[in-house]
Amino acid sequence: MKKLFSNIKGDAFGGITAGIVALPLALAFGVSSGLGPSAGLYGAIFISFFAALFGGTNTQISGPTAPMTAVSMVVIAGIVAANDGDITKALPAILTVFLLAGLFQIILGVIGLGKYIRYIPYPVVSGFMTAIGLIILLTQVLPSVGYYPKEDVQFVNTFKAQAQEVILENILKEEAGKGILVLENFEETNRRGQLITAADIEKESQTLAAKETSGALGAIKAFPRALQNINWLELLLALGTIIIIYGFKRITTKVPSTLVALIVMSGIAVAFGLDYRTIQEIPSGIPIPKWEIFTGFSLANLTPYIFTALTLALLGAIDSLLTSVVADNMTKTKHKPNKELVGQGIGNSVAALFGGLPGAGATIRTVVNINAGGKTKLSGMIAGVMLLVIMLGLGPIASKIPAGVLAGILITVGIGVMDYKGLKAIPYLPKDIKIGPIKVSSEVLIMMVVLLLSTFWNLVYAVGIGLIIASLMFMKKIGDLTAERSDVKSLKEEAWDDEISFPTNLKEEVFIKHVKGPLFFGTTSDFQALSLQIPQTAKTVILRLGRMQYMDQSGLYAMEDMLLDLKKKNIEVLFVNLLKQPRYMMERIDIIPDFIPKEHIFKNFDSCVKWIKQNVKDEFKN
Repeated sequence: MKKLFSNIKGDAFGGITAGIVALPLALAFGVSSGLGPSAGLYGAIFISFFAALFGGTNTQISGPTAPMTAVSMVVIAGIVAANDGDITKALPAILTVFLLAGLFQIILGVIGLGKYIRYIPYPVVSGFMTAIGLIILLTQVLPSVGYYPKEDVQFVNTFKAQAQEVILENILKEEAGKGILVLENFEETNRRGQLITAADIEKESQTLAAKETSGALGAIKAFPRALQNINWLELLLALGTIIIIYGFKRITTKVPSTLVALIVMSGIAVAFGLDYRTIQEIPSGIPIPKWEIFTGFSLANLTPYIFTALTLALLGAIDSLLTSVVADNMTKTKHKPNKELVGQGIGNSVAALFGGLPGAGATIRTVVNINAGGKTKLSGMIAGVMLLVIMLGLGPIASKIPAGVLAGILITVGIGVMDYKGLKAIPYLPKDIKIGPIKVSSEVLIMMVVLLLSTFWNLVYAVGIGLIIASLMFMKKIGDLTAERSDVKSLKEEAWDDEISFPTNLKEEVFIKHVKGPLFFGTTSDFQALSLQIPQTAKTVILRLGRMQYMDQSGLYAMEDMLLDLKKKNIEVLFVNLLKQPRYMMERIDIIPDFIPKEHIFKNFDSCVKWIKQNVKDEFKN
């Protein structure tokens, strides 16, 4: 408790700043999910507070994130469609899935699976993140031009015949469930059919129209009609928001440009009395638990979504722990992965009970918190309380925010969440497998499979398929390498024979590290800790790489990060016996020669020692 209040001023400033940054994003994610802005706010409030209180990363700020919202959109759309387009009817099932995802996260943390999240390969994460960005971009084009398929009368009318069929089919299913045989009691079916009104058909037609245009593929199908029905005011509000978000960053980054855009564009719309579309009304009272989660619980209705809930839990775990690593690098601390999962699970469970969206550790908000002075769990808790105060005090005002402004904010989120580092590397990664007559990069293939399947089919299955492909390819590569080097022996971290004669007067200035075995997605975590092993007296590091036969994309970026860290500390790095495949990988993204000039790469240890004697001075002479 004493530690919690050890940095009150810094934590208060960090938490308040992070809460302000989170506000527009929480509203935008809530609207895009289909549950409304209040769901985004509730998620940000409860996840931020409880994930900070019970989590394992002191400076983490949690709440709805782009990946979690994208998957939630799919869950919500599917359950709403299964409930005749009635969001009120579908809400208990939706929140039960979110609650289950939180409980799964708690279980993952309790059984200690947090430390295994690092085994997810980089191309799978890269493809998934880029797909999230594309999905957000594509789905926000329609609201940014003011086109809402359910309100397009001409488009909705094309579904009326299908709507009648769906309604009749539902009647027959209901009768079958009640044991009414149509052939024996046709009069009952006829009577129910006559009770179908034009309003029922209209409502079902709107549901079908919304379903047809949902997701990235549906949005693409709707583009032609959207372009024919542009609402120029909504488009100008969205474009103005985007311009301010990117333009204001050039002036200063101390004030969140997203918040500036939200206030300026909303102020213009209200001040000039423009006829714009507002977001849904935000409740101004204290959040109330949704007890219908329990009163309306049905195992039969929930069973199809158990796997989806588990996927949400895993995605939230990955999202949070990646942010925890960023926080560790900035604060020079070490998070507790399993405790962090428990905290995230508790936060998501509580948020679901109050009707909030699920979320995870948010990188941008966490960075803002740290830069503003946040150091303890109190900062995340203050961010949650700050959002609650804003909602209670400014709920009616926030309800006047234009929908076009939030669409513009989300478009910038979609652009920002894409993994440009992975995309830029595509032309340079080695083409190591053949598909028919064509040679392709296995890493690029995995990335593109996950990207395309996530964007146009199913986020859940895409990640699973990506992991399977990555695992199979990795097993084949390691099998091939093992066959080539069948004399692999277990090695201890001790001086090799040719190091015994190393000058004793330079042992404090020079640190020697042996890298044994392939550097791939499963070993990057240990490798990244290399810089922590180096004594403070060392000014030169020798990496002996003769037994590092293979390096994948995850290992490549781990090497780049480690070298960047050492460069900042003015520590020179020398490579000894660098093998062909790792060298090729490092040359593709210019680690060689940008970080390691060719004159710092030696064929053997003796030539390296010769260079050391000529260039490294003994700074600790007695």
